[in-house]
Amino acid sequence: MLGEKPGRLLPKPRWLKCKICDGVIYRRVRDILDSGGVRTVCWESCCPNTGECFSRGTAAVLILGSRCTRSCRFCGIGGGPTEPPDPDEPARVAEAVRQLGLRYVVITSVTRDDLPDGGAEQFAVTVKELRARVKDIRVEVLIPDFAGSEKALRTVVSVRPDVIAHNLDTVQRLFPRIRPEADYGRSLALLASARTLDPGILTKSGLMLGMGESPAEVEEALRDLISAGCRVVTIGQYIAPSRGHAPVERFVPPDEFTAWRETALEMGFTTVSSGPLVRSSYRAGE
Repeated sequence: MLGEKPGRLLPKPRWLKCKICDGVIYRRVRDILDSGGVRTVCWESCCPNTGECFSRGTAAVLILGSRCTRSCRFCGIGGGPTEPPDPDEPARVAEAVRQLGLRYVVITSVTRDDLPDGGAEQFAVTVKELRARVKDIRVEVLIPDFAGSEKALRTVVSVRPDVIAHNLDTVQRLFPRIRPEADYGRSLALLASARTLDPGILTKSGLMLGMGESPAEVEEALRDLISAGCRVVTIGQYIAPSRGHAPVERFVPPDEFTAWRETALEMGFTTVSSGPLVRSSYRAGE
């Protein structure tokens, strides 16, 4: 768990380079988000693509606070005391998106097992506010598993986001070590239920490689996602946020990510984004 004996740090390979971006657009995005008190998963989770995405005028918005009730060993978002959902947050998010001129937005959250609905209502209200304030906005929600609550999932599905995303993050064998408070089958069941509740909503998931998984296990996870009705998948390199997180077991070379993209397409995925720096919300609108 976090805080245990520090893990080793592998030297980063030459191909794992982030774009360092700044400029007028980048600063405008930062200013609008900061002035509206709007958090992004970009900053909170130490995403390597923050500079590039902000410079392109895009961001993945984080709702329901900045403290998570779980302790996944890959994640840079911290735990600690949580606060009640802010009733003004959906309106602030929608206004920031309007000012940014976005036509596609990703809304995600920390996991809030302390809330009866896991924060589902806050997702729903945020989607409604976005649709009310921003013409022709397309909304992707990247949701937690809501502790398996179908009622909570129905709340989100009822407002009909364009995409419902929920990440497996890793293969089944590694769940107990990497995501100890989550459940592999529960995550697959959530994606399958979303498709059943509204077949018109696209479902999406993501995997990170380099945690010690085998090729056979990655194939199994991809096939399980297909069986759950998922047709969009992202595959990226795991990068440890700190020495206290799960160590990187291997840096996967770019040609392997290309091969995984081809494999996933052959399995039946309609859209696959696969590369060392790919994250679940990276260039999501594309």
